Amino acid sequence: MLIVNTASQCGFTPQFGGLEELHKSYARRGLAVLGFPCNPFGEQDPGNDGAIAEFCQVNYGVSFPMMGKIDVNGPAAHPLYKWLSSEAPGLLGSKVIKWSFTKFLIGRDGEVIKRYAPQTAPQQMAQDIEAALAA
Repeated sequence: MLIVNTASQCGFTPQFGGLEELHKSYARRGLAVLGFPCNPFGEQDPGNDGAIAEFCQVNYGVSFPMMGKIDVNGPAAHPLYKWLSSEAPGLLGSKVIKWSFTKFLIGRDGEVIKRYAPQTAPQQMAQDIEAALAA
């Protein structure tokens, strides 16, 4: 599984295209890409869930699931993101999600394999995804 916190008006928004390519390339082998919109980083995803999903589909052909908007940091952080950030801390052990398009690769066993920075392009994760699917 590849879990990504997303934003529709972010400099990294074009990564939706690469995430969709990963979804199309690896879904038959078991990869699930899940997008979790969030708005705390510069209010770059202000729309409601339906508007966000439509934007992603119309502009980037997104066919992987876009979940409901969540918080990824602080006391209101979704439990999934509390778990992800504790299992795979960021730079210098930080548990904070620093920006949109932070990505987490989860293995078939449910364990977090790796955390990727927002600037990591989806195609740069292909080798790790291949290894995870082969495990």
